[in-house]
Amino acid sequence: QVQLVESGGGSVQAGGSLRLSCAASGRTFSSYVMGWFRQAPGKEREFVAAISNRGGMTNYANSVKGRFTISRDNAKNTVYLHMNSLKPEDTAVYYCAADRGIVVLITVAAYDYWGQGTQVTVSS
Repeated sequence: QVQLVESGGGSVQAGGSLRLSCAASGRTFSSYVMGWFRQAPGKEREFVAAISNRGGMTNYANSVKGRFTISRDNAKNTVYLHMNSLKPEDTAVYYCAADRGIVVLITVAAYDYWGQGTQVTVSS
């Protein structure tokens, strides 16, 4: 089992940047596919980005492609989401998730463990 703790959320103006971090417990972090999802008020949780267990493969939602970058440091048991050119529509609670599989998947149901979320608010 793995526990996930997100940090780095906050309030920023449109066009600004934030870096989210997700620290994982346990010694098997490098065996998990890691993903970031987000949920805005009144909307379903949606896929943002994911990265394979060793970082060689990434996948992004079309809405963030070219603006967000996911990365991981297996030595630090941490996955990051670098967010640039933020827009008001990026406002949401952002969740880190871990998948015990080996394929980089983009559905909520594919992920086994979730963090508590961190709020990102982008003002216009």
